[in-house]
Amino acid sequence: MQRANQGVRDFILEGIEAGRFGPGVRLPTERALCETLSVTRTAVRNALAVLEGEGRVVRAPGSGTFVADALPNSPARTSDIVSSPAQVMEARLAFEPQMAHLVVANGTASDFARFQECVERGGSAERMEDFEYWDAALHEAIAEAARNPLIVAAYGLITQAREQGEWGDLKRRSLTDERRAHYQVEHERIVAALRRRDAQKAEEEIRAHLIRVRSNLLGI
Repeated sequence: MQRANQGVRDFILEGIEAGRFGPGVRLPTERALCETLSVTRTAVRNALAVLEGEGRVVRAPGSGTFVADALPNSPARTSDIVSSPAQVMEARLAFEPQMAHLVVANGTASDFARFQECVERGGSAERMEDFEYWDAALHEAIAEAARNPLIVAAYGLITQAREQGEWGDLKRRSLTDERRAHYQVEHERIVAALRRRDAQKAEEEIRAHLIRVRSNLLGI
């Protein structure tokens, strides 16, 4: 999913830089982008949220998404913001547990079904790479279910940071079968708490999960 998000973002940025999408121009609809790029609507929405957070586009409810009239001189880029996996984990621990309250307040049945799909697909994944994909997909789905574009944009930067080589190398070295089993159980607990709309329990489960991830990645 991270690659899909980045692919949508790159497609739009290339269009802006090439002049196909000039200042003030309305971008293709989410549906059109999905069909053109063969990606999910979640990937499109995540990419648009990141671009909005960078000041590249402006979203007008009911009208569409437009290229910003004046592009920022220095758009936010993950490479400028994040320098280490430790910082990624600091940000995740400060940010993700609190999302539980918004998800409980704003999440829909389709959101909870998506959470369950991610957990089940992760549990049945035969390769570590597939498990990692569904792991990331779950956390992205939780961010989107908060129904707050600023949160989606901020989490998009975290998602980009997780694509960096140093993070990926650490994850691959640290993810054993035993740890994967622990993560799977923790994902199930997180989703169960969210489905019960128990915000406090979900917050605790997310925090406990991230603390384990940090310990496995960084030894702290």
